[in-house]
Amino acid sequence: MKVVITGASGMIGKGVLLECLDHSSIEKVLTIGRAQIDLQHSKLTQITHRDFADYTSIKEQLSGYDACYLCMGISAAGMREEKYHTITYSYTLALAKALVEQNPEMTCTYVSGQGTDSSEKGRAMWARVKGKTENDLLKLGFKQAYMYRPGAIIPLRGIKSRTKAYQFMYDYFMWLVKLIKWLAPNTVVNTTQIGKSMINVSQQGYAKPILHPKDIIKSSMH
Repeated sequence: MKVVITGASGMIGKGVLLECLDHSSIEKVLTIGRAQIDLQHSKLTQITHRDFADYTSIKEQLSGYDACYLCMGISAAGMREEKYHTITYSYTLALAKALVEQNPEMTCTYVSGQGTDSSEKGRAMWARVKGKTENDLLKLGFKQAYMYRPGAIIPLRGIKSRTKAYQFMYDYFMWLVKLIKWLAPNTVVNTTQIGKSMINVSQQGYAKPILHPKDIIKSSMH
């Protein structure tokens, strides 16, 4: 299986990338980002691309892939809706359209978030935008499309969050996250489970298009 990953420099994307590089059934991994990540591997090809609104210049390099793992995201804290919409929705859909055009049999997975608003009408700005992104990805024409809504996430394998507030929480309050997982094990996932789940779901499918923490944990064990 050949896969495309975005957001590989971030916490979730890095976790997915490491699982893909380790997995015996994945023969090639393509990452797309504004800068190269500091990692070399025989399976890994990196494309540095600046304009996330237009992939015309690299569209031929996007052909021949079986799955895409869209892990690029940004915190909505302090951000105006127009800018958040551009980064979260417009950039994601631009790449997804380019990928499905080149690979109509592709499986798409997208990292959304717990609380995403599928109605697109709720009060929370980020949830509306994520909801619209999910809805339009599901309608885009991929062979399979799955939306991931993890809640609290535990980073493994030495991975750090690029969001300072999140990393502060991990540095000082990981005990609380682990306590929550102990009390309610199906509400917290780790980066390894997300990566393994995406690989398994790409190969075997899943019963529903939106995966919550319990679904991510279950599908990571296939």
